[in-house]
Amino acid sequence: MDIRKISARLSVSPQITTDDLAALKSAGFRSIISNRPDGEDGDQPSFDEVAAAAGAAGLEARHIPVTSGRIGAPDVTAFQTALHELPGPTLAFCRTGTRSTTLWALAEAPHRPMPEILGAAKAAGYDMSGVARRIANGGRTPTDKPDVTHDIVIVGAGAAGIAVAASLKSRRPSVDVAVIDPADVHYYQPGWTMVGGGIFSPEQTARTTASLIPRGVTWIKAAVAAFEPARNALILDGCRVVGYERLIVCPGIKLDWGAVEGLTETLGRNGVTSNYRYDLAPYTWELVKGLRRGRAVFTQPPMPIKCAGAPQKAMYLSCNAWEKRNVLRDIDVTFANAGGVLFGVKEYVPALMEYVERYDADLSFFHTLTAIDGPARKAAFKVARPDETARDVTMDFDMIHVCPPQTAPDFIRVSPLADAAGWVDVDQATLRHKTHDNIWSLGDVMNAPNAKTAAAARMQAPVVAENVLADMRGRSPVAHYNGYGSCPLTVERGKIVLAEFGYGGRLLPSFPKAVIDGTRPTRAAWLLKERMLPPVYWKGMLKGREWMAKPAPAKEDA
Repeated sequence: MDIRKISARLSVSPQITTDDLAALKSAGFRSIISNRPDGEDGDQPSFDEVAAAAGAAGLEARHIPVTSGRIGAPDVTAFQTALHELPGPTLAFCRTGTRSTTLWALAEAPHRPMPEILGAAKAAGYDMSGVARRIANGGRTPTDKPDVTHDIVIVGAGAAGIAVAASLKSRRPSVDVAVIDPADVHYYQPGWTMVGGGIFSPEQTARTTASLIPRGVTWIKAAVAAFEPARNALILDGCRVVGYERLIVCPGIKLDWGAVEGLTETLGRNGVTSNYRYDLAPYTWELVKGLRRGRAVFTQPPMPIKCAGAPQKAMYLSCNAWEKRNVLRDIDVTFANAGGVLFGVKEYVPALMEYVERYDADLSFFHTLTAIDGPARKAAFKVARPDETARDVTMDFDMIHVCPPQTAPDFIRVSPLADAAGWVDVDQATLRHKTHDNIWSLGDVMNAPNAKTAAAARMQAPVVAENVLADMRGRSPVAHYNGYGSCPLTVERGKIVLAEFGYGGRLLPSFPKAVIDGTRPTRAAWLLKERMLPPVYWKGMLKGREWMAKPAPAKEDA
């Protein structure tokens, strides 16, 4: 038997035989549901035969036969009623298990989020994207016609989505572009590190989404529930259907706070904080200001994560603040990193190590945070060095800054666009989907092997825009992305280690050497020193192109 668990209450399988019933009873099942009409195959036992064998084995049985591709509302209601009335756990079966899974998905549609339904089915080996519209519509059959259609639809109004929309409109002002995103506020998330370091206020990192949507672009304020690439359509929450000629997918990344046991219960109190959330970054600075002695722990989870330099930037800025107050010598600082190196591009490690040594920080590599007990001020780690047996360790803390584990958003992971790991599957040069040639992706959500940074999205946006417009003209891709990413690692207030690199760790410096050395004043250097990056960031997005440094008058403080 090929039994596949869908939920704690239900499992499904292909056709069973009368000889399987005793084994099902021994496996703990208490009832079965047959979703197959009698006589579909010549070797198929009738339901009466199966029911008799089930009764002899002590199992209850019910017959809810449905024809493949013709599941109606009465069938869904009957299945839901059976699950409610029969003792569980229950095994439902048909020819392959697909009809049984479909009935469950439609029955659960009014009660569960679509990503949860699609994810449970996908984990069991069943693709429910074909009934996504019905799931979004509470199990009822919706219309096949899209409610609205656009030439280009962009999913996500974060840094990547706004930038690519602006880039498209700057190249072809007449093009019909729609952006789908439910958020009222757009955040400059790299600035949250500066909030945690006492440099920015939270308000400096927020703008209304409406103020950033480029002129002429339609904003659809809704959440995407599912993709139907075979129909060139998206399903929104509430079952509204949006059609497209070309699709650009860039909804960002999911912060999986729940992956660390006890974390969500203690965030924002008991000394537990994170600069990865708008409302928590001020608490980081509050803790830094208040700590005079004790232990401060900074964590970094396994890759991939967005802004991979942010976890250690939180440490550097905190240490710099303690150093200025002459209390650093009384604070034990630990950087607990799930990886085995301080930074993934070795050329930048020596410059960073100077600050690690200056701040006397302990580097604990191969340490993955697994649990936090906030009231007890204890953090649990799994230590998995390549040459050792994995072991569990516990660290006491007075303050802990947590970078959460990160995954693709749920509605992406369960979609037909995702690779086996859940990321949108693209060609790393053209950023075009490997299977659906009218779909592109950029930003944190796609699977190209680049660093997930805002700087990467800034460089990817014109590549996608050029290639989408080339496709509209019937041409092959004309632009290629080289993997550029950037981490401006703030090692103390007013100083950064500017890491710029591409695929394979190739160094890709964009600033002239004189700027990097500090021997030639530029507007870029002045903006960095004056901490004016958020406005520059938004200005660059709206222009739809890379913001370039321009010479500025020399200043004594530049």
